This record gives sequence, structure tokens and C-alpha cells, in this order.
Amino acid sequence: MSKKYFEGETKSQRRARKEREKLSKKASLVKSPVIKTVLPTPVVVTNVEVNLKNSAFVLGNGTSRAPISPVDLKPYGTIYGCNALYREFRPDHLIAVDTKMIKEITSTGYHLENRVWTNPNRYSREIPKINLFNPNLGWSSGPSALNLASEHNYEIIYILGFDYEGVGKNHELVNNVYSGTVNYKNINDRATYYGNWTRQTSTCIKKYPRIKYIRVIKDQSSFVPDVLIGLPNLTHVTVEKFMKNFNL
Repeated sequence: MSKKYFEGETKSQRRARKEREKLSKKASLVKSPVIKTVLPTPVVVTNVEVNLKNSAFVLGNGTSRAPISPVDLKPYGTIYGCNALYREFRPDHLIAVDTKMIKEITSTGYHLENRVWTNPNRYSREIPKINLFNPNLGWSSGPSALNLASEHNYEIIYILGFDYEGVGKNHELVNNVYSGTVNYKNINDRATYYGNWTRQTSTCIKKYPRIKYIRVIKDQSSFVPDVLIGLPNLTHVTVEKFMKNFNL
């Protein structure tokens, strides 16, 4: 059997994960009661607050958002999208930090007529009419989009397609609606380790305690990272409930 690994996972992160798995396996074999640290249960709400005056939608590209059309969200708020979303929909703000994606986007001239944001570097600084993050947090596209929306001071920010965990039987495969297309991994490639994404997301949410964040998840059993549990201004709602409340 091949060893389970995640692309992008550092040695220290891998050691920590394997130690957790080892301890978990040992605990399952012990018949006597085992004392465990109990984390707060993530808040999953049954109704979604709809605020037509001061809301934003931040769209990651995890497969959980596939049933929701970005076009249908337009009447309800400002849309912040990532990377290849521009191929099928024009968000109010497009965020891409990978140089390959920026080259693809700018080669079409999309940035000349639309708001595109990226990290400043030797390549991007030479691109006319592109928006550069200042300061540069060095974050991935999804968390960068969330931070940009947060800087724009909305009352409610809905987070879609931030799945983190991979797909497949053991969640080992890449989870992205654009898998298998140009500048993306193939559908059978290994998932990238999500630790940096969850840490950046958590950091952003903690920075803006007055903003209400609502993360849309596939269903009640969806993965909720430890760092996102217990945040007072973050709740979760299923795709089904989200669509029902927005009449989608």
C-alpha cells in the first residue's frame, strides 16, 4: 500500500499529522475509557440571513459550490471570485495569485475591462491596469479574496467553495471544479495539503470580528477544520439550506 501524503505538506506538518493518526489508532484499540479533548461543535444554522444592502459572496472553487450558479447570486451582493471563474462568469472582483493563472487571465485582456487582483512581484508589476495587494500577505487566492472582501467592510460575507479537504474515498484527490483544465491538476492528482488555507482563513476571520461570516458546506457531514471551530463570528450552512433561503 502506498503511503498517504498531501502535496505541499511540510515535513513537520506530516510528522504532526502522522502522530495524530497514530494516537487515534491506539485509542481505538483501547477498551477502557479514553480521555479526549473535546472541541466546540461547529455552528450549522438552518436559516440564512439575507442582507441585500451590505453583503458579499466569496467564491472558492471547491466542488461543493457546483450546484450554485454565480449568476443567480448577483442580485444579492458583490461577488469575489478566484482564478478560472472568469472563464464562465465575470465577478465584481477576480483574485488570482498564481503566476500561471495571471498570465492566462491577462493574455485575454480580461484585466483591462474588469477588476483583477494579485500579489505584487516582478511579473505582475509590469502589467498595466491590474490591482496589486498592499500590503502583500502572501496568501493563496481564496483567503486573499476573503481578506479583500473583508477590507471592503461588509456586514455579512458568505463563503462558498472553501472545501479544503480532497475528494475520493480517503479525501486524497484534488477538489476543484476546474480540475483537468489548463493550469489545474488532473482529476486523479493528489490533493494539496490544506493547512495553509485553513490557517489563512482563520486569521482573516479573527481580524474582522464585526463581520458575520457564513460558510456554505455540502452537507452536515462536511469537513470543518479545527481552526474554524469556535470562531464566534463564523457559522456554517448546507448548500441545500443556502439555496432555499436565496430562492435559487
